[in-house]
Amino acid sequence: MKVAYVFPGQGSQQVGMGYDLYQNSAAAKEVFEQADKALGFPLSRICFEGPEDELRQTNNAQPAILTVSYAAFRAIQEMDNHFPSPSWVSGHSLGEYTALAVAGVVDFTTVLRLAQQRGRLMYEAGLEKPGGMVAVLGFDEALLAEVCQQTGTWMANINCPGQLVISGAKEDLTKAVALAKAKGARRLIPLAVSGAFHTPLMQPAVQGMTEILDTSIFNDPVIPIVANTTAQPMTTAGEVKAELLRQLCQGIRWQRSIEYMVGEGVTTFIEVGPGQVLSGLIRRINSGVKAISIGDTPAIRNFSG
Repeated sequence: MKVAYVFPGQGSQQVGMGYDLYQNSAAAKEVFEQADKALGFPLSRICFEGPEDELRQTNNAQPAILTVSYAAFRAIQEMDNHFPSPSWVSGHSLGEYTALAVAGVVDFTTVLRLAQQRGRLMYEAGLEKPGGMVAVLGFDEALLAEVCQQTGTWMANINCPGQLVISGAKEDLTKAVALAKAKGARRLIPLAVSGAFHTPLMQPAVQGMTEILDTSIFNDPVIPIVANTTAQPMTTAGEVKAELLRQLCQGIRWQRSIEYMVGEGVTTFIEVGPGQVLSGLIRRINSGVKAISIGDTPAIRNFSG
């Protein structure tokens, strides 16, 4: 049996996440304490108590989701309930940073600071070049690509069949929504984000992130990481750094990433972190594989493979 561990991105946050892990796993508790110390503010309190508006802010949501996901991973290691080792790891957008820590590219506190700076830079880029994102449900990918081309927007996420996300400047998104409706899109949902993520409008964040990555020491992954933008494995530190810059301005090819791992023989996907978003997407991509969500200690204890 080949297994992949996958890690959620922004949008999976919810007030109270991680509290069970903090209470019941010494390893997870240590992760939260490391996060609070490294960031210099009580991130754990925001995870456990909110308020929701504060947790949802990009500069808080990104390190918070990463921390809860890594805490869940460390709790899995600590409790060792016959969990299989992953043959592959991957993460959705921000989740790619969690994958770096799990694959040994950088340690947790380093990747946490990287995620915090990424969140800050993306937020600032959103202020400099305002934009947004819209989920488009039940619509053909090729048709939506035409909509994007005609309206100056971009395909930001290819999540699964029937779930796509477009991104761009607000006035262009308005045009795209109208055109997609005219072409038969049945449901369009604006997302609560602070910018046009995964588009060239995030270019202002690239320079700052480049400077940060240039001063960071990365190791080669000990587990292959399937990259968001290429849906191909990364096995060197250089490939990882290039991907972290690329994913700021290019789309997330989640469906292709899952299809790649299935093609390589993966039969079980374990979503490690808050929520069940990725497990739901994986089931829609391929109903023949198993997708399991692990976000608290009962789920770890009840794991049966």
